[in-house]
Amino acid sequence: MTPAFLLRALTGAVAVALLAVPVHASPPPAPEKPVEKPAPPPPPKKPPPPVVQPVRKVPEGGFDKVSFGTNWVAEGEHGGFFQAVADGTYKTYGLNVTIVPGGPNVNNRALLLAGKLDFFMTANTLQSFDAVANNVPVVAIAAVFQKDPQVFLTHPESKVGQLDDLKRLTLFVSKEGIASYFQWLKSEYGFNEAKVKPYTSNPQPFIVDRNAAMQGYVTSEPFVIEQKAKFKPSVLLLADYGLDGYSTLIETRRDLIDKNPDMIQRFVDASMIGWYNYLYGDNAAGNALIKSLNPEMTDEMLAYSVAKMKEYGIVDSGDTLRNGIGAMSDERYASFFDKMSRAGVVKRDLDFRQAYTLQFTNKGVGVDLRPSR
Repeated sequence: MTPAFLLRALTGAVAVALLAVPVHASPPPAPEKPVEKPAPPPPPKKPPPPVVQPVRKVPEGGFDKVSFGTNWVAEGEHGGFFQAVADGTYKTYGLNVTIVPGGPNVNNRALLLAGKLDFFMTANTLQSFDAVANNVPVVAIAAVFQKDPQVFLTHPESKVGQLDDLKRLTLFVSKEGIASYFQWLKSEYGFNEAKVKPYTSNPQPFIVDRNAAMQGYVTSEPFVIEQKAKFKPSVLLLADYGLDGYSTLIETRRDLIDKNPDMIQRFVDASMIGWYNYLYGDNAAGNALIKSLNPEMTDEMLAYSVAKMKEYGIVDSGDTLRNGIGAMSDERYASFFDKMSRAGVVKRDLDFRQAYTLQFTNKGVGVDLRPSR
């Protein structure tokens, strides 16, 4: 018998049995109501996602518009600032920053004084001292380069291994160099100007003279020589011999410090974050912005500059290891002033402490972004 047929037979039998029940018989008991199972507890509510706060809140009126003038065309030596624009770091700090590149015919410091710029990149500490001497109302607020990148380049055949070895060579030095670091070389190391020839940013006289040395920046001129002359020059970094002034400093007006110290602090902090990201992170966005403003800049040149800044500790060394990029100290300023005053570059009675403030730096901003060494 098939299951279907069996089911139909059983159903018919049940129907016959029900018809045979007497009328007076009590009805069969009602089927018991099934016990309802308790409803499962509701799933626990998920906690709300954490609210990620920006490092700094955007001011109520929107982003603060900020203008920053550099002292030269866009290049790797300015990379941290361009990185902070390109990767949005300045925006995170509530700033809408415009970088105004410098150049041979651009005077961005004058624009700072005229109120057209909020910040300016001054080349070195001597320029800050000069501002005090001439009652120019500007002040340095952070030092990006802990070491002045000034070097002398020599031919490998001249076998120069230390600073004194330069004395037997012809030295190509700019007029600005003669008035500044060369006076220190005379005072501290006994150099004289008898063997000095003018440096006019043309490397050719050095290239053809194996008994010559040429001034330059460790981040650029050695690369130029390698490309043009097809040899790797030897390099002496003057900072390693005691030239301890800062370089590539951020400068602003005194009145702006009084009016808007919060904006200045945010600009300094964001700039230093930009420098950590440029040196140790993905700097493609910063480099792309540099190349868009300076089409002559190449990827090879940019990579060289970054590598040398790291190799020689130009940006991140000494006090920055604890206090963060941009660090400055009273001791360093006093030491450099003493050397420059003994060399006759600045007057002894100059109140050099008016050249800078430590108000906005030495806070350790960004040190966590430095890779472990």
